[in-house]
Amino acid sequence: MAMAKGPKNIGLMFERYAEMGSRPVFHLDRPFDVAPKGGIQYEVGDLARLVAEISGVLFEAGLRAGDRLGIVKDNHFDVVLLAAAAARIGALPAMISSTIRPDALRVMLGRLEPKVLVATPNVLEAAAAAKVELVGPGVMTLVAGSPGEVPPGAVTVEELRGASVPVAAPRPDSEPMICTHTSGTTGVPKLVVHSADTTVKVNSKLETTKIPFLSTRSDDVIAACVAWVHIRSVTWAAGQLALPPAKAVVIADTDPENAVRVLREHPPTTLEACPNIFQRWEGIPAAHPELFKRVRAYVSTFDAIHPRTIRTFLAASGRKGALWGQSWGQSEVGPVSLGVYTRRKIRRQGESTAVTTNVGRPIPFVTRLRVVDPQTRRRVRRGKEGIVLVHTKGRCLDYLGESDRHAAKDWDGWWNTGDVGVRTFTGGLRILDREVDMIPGMSGIDAESVLLDRLKEASEVIVLGVPGRPPVPVLSTESGRIDPGVWKAATAGLPAMDDPVVIPWEDFPRTGTWKVRRPILREQLFGTRLTHGTGKWT
Repeated sequence: MAMAKGPKNIGLMFERYAEMGSRPVFHLDRPFDVAPKGGIQYEVGDLARLVAEISGVLFEAGLRAGDRLGIVKDNHFDVVLLAAAAARIGALPAMISSTIRPDALRVMLGRLEPKVLVATPNVLEAAAAAKVELVGPGVMTLVAGSPGEVPPGAVTVEELRGASVPVAAPRPDSEPMICTHTSGTTGVPKLVVHSADTTVKVNSKLETTKIPFLSTRSDDVIAACVAWVHIRSVTWAAGQLALPPAKAVVIADTDPENAVRVLREHPPTTLEACPNIFQRWEGIPAAHPELFKRVRAYVSTFDAIHPRTIRTFLAASGRKGALWGQSWGQSEVGPVSLGVYTRRKIRRQGESTAVTTNVGRPIPFVTRLRVVDPQTRRRVRRGKEGIVLVHTKGRCLDYLGESDRHAAKDWDGWWNTGDVGVRTFTGGLRILDREVDMIPGMSGIDAESVLLDRLKEASEVIVLGVPGRPPVPVLSTESGRIDPGVWKAATAGLPAMDDPVVIPWEDFPRTGTWKVRRPILREQLFGTRLTHGTGKWT
């Protein structure tokens, strides 16, 4: 089933595909927070009815066309349903991670200026403990999820359930449809505004175009464990509806034990997760190899992934031609390039470089790439590093409340990603580092991948650039220590680095997509946020 002509607005998407007969069955690892009694299995028609029902709840709470909805709740696919319900009545929803600290949430919600806020009890309790008022007195707060204290003036979603369903009136496809946000690794996340055209019409092309060996088949079991507040969740949903598998399995809880339980019940043929989730799950294939025997394709999106992680999961697949697809991109521009790795390709490893930092070629007919000198903005020759620019019709419309920052990243119609990279002689793109995290004379991403390959006991490695001292490796290990002899052997052939700092895996500060917040880690360990980069384009 191909993507049909007509409205691309997420507010109508579930309803439209239900009418077309799209037949994937969505299986959840736990009930939705907005429908705790609804069970863990939904057909497309069930989701369409739930979206309509939630739109009635939001309308009863006072949300109207042109208003804004804040969604700050535990990680689950129902953030997408809440966003769809708001978009259905012409409001602008913002999907925001519950992992963001209360003071930063207050700033983001101040930019959003919502008429209604939907939050889970733990979000509201954390804000109260921090003495942070997330929204002003004129904002209606709806509480969804597990039992907890309901703040004065707030009501639960359950209290408004059964309200009349308003007539669908989504905004035109070229106008703002949804807000997501950047990862916030360097500060308060930016609210990224997308339309139906940029999100579904353009950025879901990779999801809905038939690609040999990677595209969905009618008998597939597609399992995904991502940050459901990410814009990726919208294109993922569009993909499951347009090219329906037999099952679409939603994993909200990233805990390895939960993953084992769900994958045992629904052995996948395609498995998608954020790179850092796959990294956290690296121990599963050795303990439970049977869970991956049917997997013919693994997918990781937006961030670079380490070769060791790919190698571990590909080895567990029982399919001879199993592939790994790595899509590199940003919330602002969607998927930019696609790299595909086989078991043979992933075995290639340079002495100080990682095969996965080559994130593939631009997506045909969707994106164009350019690497330029950051001072002159002139294109540099292939093989020379510079700032990576992207040209795509899937680019976001704005940063809500920060239009000046959005305009500053528009370089003559090209989007400044803030990443340092190299265009290879064969047309691919090699990512070296975020500009703000750059380390003179080396690629931190490469060093981290090489060290993870050589240190089997390490579960995380981050190399920090700290002005005034050599690059500092920070790692977590099973034993909580690293033998000096083992470390010396692991760093052979790599640029000189400071002595390693070993901390527990849990002490790495992380974003909603489980990326390490390097500035916060640098401040925690060394009392400074100074970097070698300028940070102008974060």
